Amino acid sequence: MPDSRFLAGVVAGAAAVLVLGGVGTRLASTTESTTRLDRFDTVMVDGHKALAPNIVAGRTESLYHPLPWVGTEVDVSCPTGLKAVAGATLTCTGRTRDGATIDIPVTVISATDTRITWKFER
Repeated sequence: MPDSRFLAGVVAGAAAVLVLGGVGTRLASTTESTTRLDRFDTVMVDGHKALAPNIVAGRTESLYHPLPWVGTEVDVSCPTGLKAVAGATLTCTGRTRDGATIDIPVTVISATDTRITWKFER
């Protein structure tokens, strides 16, 4: 008969691995980004500084499924830049390998003259 201390250790070890895996996945799955608004990443949209659409698309694409073996990879495109105005929104489009499209809402959380903090929805 197995020693009860050994079984308790195995159960505690498995629980610790699950908790750490869950925390790690949560940290890796963030959908929020803070990006500098410099001359390379900035465009003008309706008279406002905006984060260039290729930057928004690239960051969203790289974070959409931070664990690619779990989800479907998407190619993301955005129709215009993301205005550096708190509350501004934009809908980007994701295309899966099988051709299906996904709307990806993007929202500005906060913005200054030099930085924009934004997030997207999965």
